[in-house]
Amino acid sequence: MSEKSSDLLKGLFIGGLIGVVLGVLFAPKSGKETRDDIIRKTDEFLDQAKEGYENAMEKGKAICETTVKHLKDLEISAKEKMEEVEGQINEFAQQGAEVVEDNKSRLRKAIDAGLEAYKDESIKKAI
Repeated sequence: MSEKSSDLLKGLFIGGLIGVVLGVLFAPKSGKETRDDIIRKTDEFLDQAKEGYENAMEKGKAICETTVKHLKDLEISAKEKMEEVEGQINEFAQQGAEVVEDNKSRLRKAIDAGLEAYKDESIKKAI
């Protein structure tokens, strides 16, 4: 932006401010009426700002409550899944222990049968 354009914008802005001030000063209303208008407009603005703030707070509170409820539901669901998986793990562990015990029993029987057969063969050879 050139210096001339910048100066023009500054001039327009300052001229606008001067126009507003002169408009208020030379308005057909009295000073009291002008002050009352300013106070009324300020009160309206503050009321709107307060209403906007309250609406935002209500929406924020609702979102927070919904989020907390959703998180609690997720926590409950996660606990249920964890208990389910834990039950399955315990079941698999029990089944694994039974398979190991069964295999140990079969191995003992096989070893005992092998020793018995060895003894029988040893006795037959000795006779």
